[in-house]
Amino acid sequence: LGGAAFNNEFGRPAILGYFRTFEHDPSATPSALPSVTASATPSATATGAATPSATGAATPWTVRGYHKPVMLAGGIGTVRPGHVHKGEVPAGAALVVLGGPAFLIGLGGGAASSLAQGASAEDLDFASVQRDNAEMQRRCQEVIDRCWALGDRNPILSIHDVGAGGLSNAMPELVHDAGLGARLELRAIPTGEPDLSPLELWCCEAQERYVLAIAPGRVGELAALCARERAPWAQLGTATADGRLLLGDGAAPPPVDLPLEVILGKPPRMVRRAQRLPAPRAVLDLGGATVAEALDRVLGLPAVADKTFLVTIGDRTVGGMVSRDPMVGPHQVPVADCALTLAGFDTTAGEVMSLGERPPVALLDPAAASRLAIGEAITNLAAAPIGTLDRIKLSCNWMAAASHPGEDAALHAAVHAASTCAIALGIAIPVGKDSMSMRTVWSAPPASSAGSASTSSGASIATSVASTSDGGSAATSGGSTSAGGASATSGASTANDVQHAVVSPVTLVVTAFGPVTDVRAAVTPQLRGGERELLAIDLGGGQGRLGASALAQAYRQLGGAPPDLDDARRLGAFFAAIQELVAANRLAAYHDRSDGGLVVTALEMAFAAGLGLELDVTAVHADPFAALFSEELGALVEVARADADAVVAALTATGAAVHRIGRAVEGDRVRIVHANTAVVDATRSALRARWSHVTHQLAVRRDDPACAAEEHAARTAAAPVGLTAHLTFPLPPTQPQAPAVLAARPRVAILREQGVNGQLEMAAAFTRAGFEAVDVHMTDLIEGRIDLADCRGAVACGGFSFGDVLGAGRGWASTFRYNARARDALARFTTRTDTFLLGVCNGCQMLADLADQLPGAASWPRFVRNRSEQFEARLVLVRLEESPSIFFRGMAGSRLPIANAHGEGRAELDPAQLAALERANLVAARFVDGRGDVATTYPANPNGSPAGVASLTTPDGRLTIIMPHPERVFRTAQLSWHPDAWGEDSPWMKMFYNARAWVS
Repeated sequence: LGGAAFNNEFGRPAILGYFRTFEHDPSATPSALPSVTASATPSATATGAATPSATGAATPWTVRGYHKPVMLAGGIGTVRPGHVHKGEVPAGAALVVLGGPAFLIGLGGGAASSLAQGASAEDLDFASVQRDNAEMQRRCQEVIDRCWALGDRNPILSIHDVGAGGLSNAMPELVHDAGLGARLELRAIPTGEPDLSPLELWCCEAQERYVLAIAPGRVGELAALCARERAPWAQLGTATADGRLLLGDGAAPPPVDLPLEVILGKPPRMVRRAQRLPAPRAVLDLGGATVAEALDRVLGLPAVADKTFLVTIGDRTVGGMVSRDPMVGPHQVPVADCALTLAGFDTTAGEVMSLGERPPVALLDPAAASRLAIGEAITNLAAAPIGTLDRIKLSCNWMAAASHPGEDAALHAAVHAASTCAIALGIAIPVGKDSMSMRTVWSAPPASSAGSASTSSGASIATSVASTSDGGSAATSGGSTSAGGASATSGASTANDVQHAVVSPVTLVVTAFGPVTDVRAAVTPQLRGGERELLAIDLGGGQGRLGASALAQAYRQLGGAPPDLDDARRLGAFFAAIQELVAANRLAAYHDRSDGGLVVTALEMAFAAGLGLELDVTAVHADPFAALFSEELGALVEVARADADAVVAALTATGAAVHRIGRAVEGDRVRIVHANTAVVDATRSALRARWSHVTHQLAVRRDDPACAAEEHAARTAAAPVGLTAHLTFPLPPTQPQAPAVLAARPRVAILREQGVNGQLEMAAAFTRAGFEAVDVHMTDLIEGRIDLADCRGAVACGGFSFGDVLGAGRGWASTFRYNARARDALARFTTRTDTFLLGVCNGCQMLADLADQLPGAASWPRFVRNRSEQFEARLVLVRLEESPSIFFRGMAGSRLPIANAHGEGRAELDPAQLAALERANLVAARFVDGRGDVATTYPANPNGSPAGVASLTTPDGRLTIIMPHPERVFRTAQLSWHPDAWGEDSPWMKMFYNARAWVS
């Protein structure tokens, strides 16, 4: 929730990720595993509790898995060539810090991150916590954006972000890169705590800060930009030519005065002596389970199961540049292999990004885990139109428990394997990052009995199989601790205490990214059915290895030999073949094989399409478990029956094994046969319920339980309707010919306040319709720089102004309400009869709060917290109603998909207010379901507004507010689902053309 909130408020779309749970107790045995139908009580013999040895003494307790969480944050974007390199910084350049003040937090974070959790002192653990202030970072970003937009007049010569070590690291690096020194004043550093010591001021790691070198004489320009964006800044000093760092402290002796080479010169090399330990391989023992029973377990493994609970809380459409997020198909199932972004608002070229990771394999073969991570990243993006393999680049994020027995050698083997694999593939790894502290340690008194399920410190780490409310069973990973469970807080330690540890496997997360020629040509996992076949592509040489698979994890084992990338050339040939098939438009669907194996791959494709399956996997492997659950590299593709022979031949020529395994069928039945025996025969809806059980249970505990129940019922229906579309007007032409009047573009003010993050896509939509979009910050109105007199339209954009700390849009509304210049400018603008006003999302909330000051808007309601109690980012349906709104003329009765992204969008209406709005035809749009009926349940009604209210207008139609985001989907390429027949402009573009026609 914290990560999602930061990204939402900062204004960057989160469109790719992974969710890995893993826990392996080497002391557990398969016989200790309770049956699928066991009760919810954990098996006492299957816990990781410390047990007495033969001599009566307690033995150390170690579990392999994740107790200290991994949170990976990576991004993709574009940088103009002129901004790639830092500029030349002359002596005398101003050295500036931009961003929030220093506090007594984040002190020692860099040091603490290198220690095992629980190994350091408690006060250092707390001091290393860094502040979350996305709204402040957003203001800094706006200043930076305003600077680079000046082109050659950019006042910033060099820029550096503040991270580990705080200013003590960032500022020396900034000037050292330029071959200079610095003379700085410690007390010029902005601070929120006046009594901080020099050490605390200098080393605070508050992350919402940057250090800048500003051209001499141009500090005033930067100051003006910072004032406009309300971004704190301070000049700490100037660059010097002597190569020394002098940090003054008023009349006191300088805390720092030494050559920069002492700080940033080459440090002594670290030497580690690593010892390789044997891998704990053993024959996989399934205890006589059937394929159906094994599938039930695997579908409940969190790493395999539905990730909706994680995906829908993060904004995936902000910026208007996203073409493919995790949600696929009319049923919006999170199964996308990769993320796709657009390079601009007027092109279909863009970028692709994917992830690969297989950390459980590292316990058996760390080199294989590295190769598989790279291979999975490549198979994940193979169906995007990229071109040759060398256009892809990789970023490698390494995590390990350094110095733990055997782990340094495992890390060395993993890094060496990644290097040689990338070289063999001809792919560069230009960047990476690491965390070497993936271990949690603590001490506790020995357990009183062998069957104790927890230590006396309150730490309970157990894995059980629990019965579920939807008729399946759920693998429940523990690993939670009571307050302070990560360290010995249950009392003073004694000589008899037992050492406990949870040690993560060597973890490599590979991010692959590259350019895409046309995002529209990318193939998704959504099956199409009809006269098409499914082809299973195996890059594992038919070995069907099951070591460290989801199947093994579901039975609390690691198993024997794991999959591997045995032949890099075969993977390269596979990629080239898939690229040719994509270019020839011969693939109807594509999904790579990873966690859960071929059976999960096929089911996810069926879930996305709402179809059944008829499969025969006999040819894949003689063992049905290997055929269905092996996680060898590969993919499942759907092709037209007429193309099947040619596609099989092309793929076989790469060295891959290709098997024709069946087809997608209409209906709810999934039937999988092996050696003439039906090993899976179930309804798709039941399998979907099992796969979505984890996300449902998390939502029940985290969100509104009634909403969680409604969503689970909708997605597990035997005949789900999903998203649909109905138009009552012609689609805008693919290349709209602007009338002659567009030669003179009327001005529309794109209003924003601090924290607003949806202004660029709004400006792009209005520009496309023939307007001149003008950036107007609230400070422009307050200072009188702009008064809206020369504007025909104004738009209040979406985002998180003031971080929503005052309620939805209320802080922004207060800026208008209590500032005379801003209030009067808005009043003059709205009383003119030749102007229009639009509010979207946060702008909708803000204008609704000002309804008493807007002509004709007195009956508008306030907007409050969503019924689900969470931020809701979804593609939903709205129906446009008969209303006076100038934006929706000629669109009444249309049912359209639209991006939704808000946390406080529920219209607070009593029945009388609603009836009055409906009588006056002021409800301009409603949330509806796929049948076109008003949505009364979640998530079709994502915020719980009465009668599905999504948009309101005024009697003259000039003022309109809407909660979802039409400006983020004005192009068809921006929609994660749409009817195939739609062209370049989406139907939402008509509302912007309507505004331009009205102005004419």
